[in-house]
Amino acid sequence: MTASERLAQHALSVEWVTLPEPAREAARIFLLDTLGVGIAGARAPFAEETTAAALGWGSTGPAPILGRAIRCSGPQAAFINGFQIHAQEFDCVHEAAVVHPLATILSALMADTARHTARVNGAEFGAAMAAGVDIAATLGLAATTPLKFFRPATAGIFGCVAAMARLRRLDLATTVSAFGHALAFASGTMQAHVEGKPGLPLQVAHAAQASLMALDLAMAGVPGTQGSIDGPFGYLSLFETGSALAPLLDRLGQDWRIAEVSHKPFPTGRAAHGAIVATQALMRDHGVSPANLESLTYTAPPLIHRLVGRPLPAYPAAMTANYARLCFAWLGAVVLTRGTVSLADFTSGRLSDPVLHALGGRIRVVADNNPDPAAFTPALAEAVLSDGRRVVARVDSQLGSPVTPLTREQHLRKFRACLDFAGMCHLADPLIQAIDTLDSQDDMAALLRRAGGLPG
Repeated sequence: MTASERLAQHALSVEWVTLPEPAREAARIFLLDTLGVGIAGARAPFAEETTAAALGWGSTGPAPILGRAIRCSGPQAAFINGFQIHAQEFDCVHEAAVVHPLATILSALMADTARHTARVNGAEFGAAMAAGVDIAATLGLAATTPLKFFRPATAGIFGCVAAMARLRRLDLATTVSAFGHALAFASGTMQAHVEGKPGLPLQVAHAAQASLMALDLAMAGVPGTQGSIDGPFGYLSLFETGSALAPLLDRLGQDWRIAEVSHKPFPTGRAAHGAIVATQALMRDHGVSPANLESLTYTAPPLIHRLVGRPLPAYPAAMTANYARLCFAWLGAVVLTRGTVSLADFTSGRLSDPVLHALGGRIRVVADNNPDPAAFTPALAEAVLSDGRRVVARVDSQLGSPVTPLTREQHLRKFRACLDFAGMCHLADPLIQAIDTLDSQDDMAALLRRAGGLPG
């Protein structure tokens, strides 16, 4: 079998009742978490402009947009929801794969559920989520060389197709064909990351939208390429410099990747989280403050330096929210002044605050010699204080990872904070209760309409 066939076969075989409980629990947790960050994303920078543009691309339809109390066509809704979920860098991530799986997958599944003629229950929806995460994360894990393209989009579109194919219980040939169309639509450049532009969430949005088109073309009988994953011009050859997929294919059905997904406790690039927690530890344990800090150095694997080690702009007014979320020099300054980083910190006044920029000038990220191209830890934060002391905080795991998971209280506090940010606190308790009982939900389309602020 080709790699496309093996991945498709696995995705189509996933059943909720046979998933291990840690995978089912992770599905419930990250479904709620992703709905929360997507609702908060209705107030993200450029969310209004993106929504206005997308609504001009087609006719109305049944699919809800998170936090907006409007509906539109499936592809439009997938695009807008995908943007909103990833726009504030608050969505969950599979660290080792360097993939944000549910930003794309949930956006596509929401849209497809709304337009599906058959009623979708919670168990089927959860199984589809798990199937999609398995495929997107497997493609990310297959890479043996550093990130070259924006993997949440390039791998994410295949996860979307797998999830929807499982939801609709398509046959193997149609699913493989849909993977072929997904390859034709796959894209995602890291240039937007380098420049701090909103191209990252837009690429997530495009992947979610294009996955519906790939699925529709395959279901209409249009043949897609067969070697979309391991062909000479397939996904791995095009998007990754080096890869080793075969051992991962052998683990399908044994390692459930949704149980390996990490929470984001802060609305920043995941690569900054270890540094944020280390800074908080330095403040708590050693009294580090803006008044006594001479310098703060975070020494971490090369991926961390690449993703959040960017310099502060020469002119504070040039700082954008997209750039700031991926700049630990600025994020560290916020933590030192406020103790944390939250959604409300990314306002124009704070982004251009000369005090924060001056403090950020004392903070830097340094790459160590870790050979793992996807490593986030171990890392070390060292502060030099005005009295000559040197104090350190070591990071061996990221807060929110499966090794150091958020408690249920922390998870729900984040969810409620997201809804509060969007002015939709009234939805919190009903959504928490509904997702807690996902197995017994008999109409996911109605539940997702409620998440969009619409009547169920």
